[in-house]
Amino acid sequence: MPQIGSTRLRTLWFECFGRSVPVPPRNDFLIRCLAYRIQEEAHGGLNAATRKRLHKLAGLLENNPNSASFNARRIKPGTRLIREWRGDIHEVVVTEKGFAFRGKNYRSLSEIARAITGTRWSGPLFFGLKSAATKVQDRRHGA
Repeated sequence: MPQIGSTRLRTLWFECFGRSVPVPPRNDFLIRCLAYRIQEEAHGGLNAATRKRLHKLAGLLENNPNSASFNARRIKPGTRLIREWRGDIHEVVVTEKGFAFRGKNYRSLSEIARAITGTRWSGPLFFGLKSAATKVQDRRHGA
């Protein structure tokens, strides 16, 4: 694969964005930004709802870098979470308003983890959506 020099990247940047490169970034970053811009021009950019959500998240992050809303991952409805516990397989389906497990609706994965184990668990941790290290880090940052 041919290499592209910094000078050429900066020229392409100016052609695509109409301004000089802000702060001298690494070439790999410039290449990713330029590739995205070219795709955006060829196939269209983000839809209005996605742009609005990104602006909202940027505002949350600016006001509170440890915002739980910013750090929370949304799992798409229809996703199936499968967990083996003490020899039994447990399947949860993500819904628009929460989670479905064995014909019953739940608001949180932690409720389901408690129903399965009989003890208090972090639902995301129990279903492998969060590592124990992430959980400890979240506690330190107040999430």
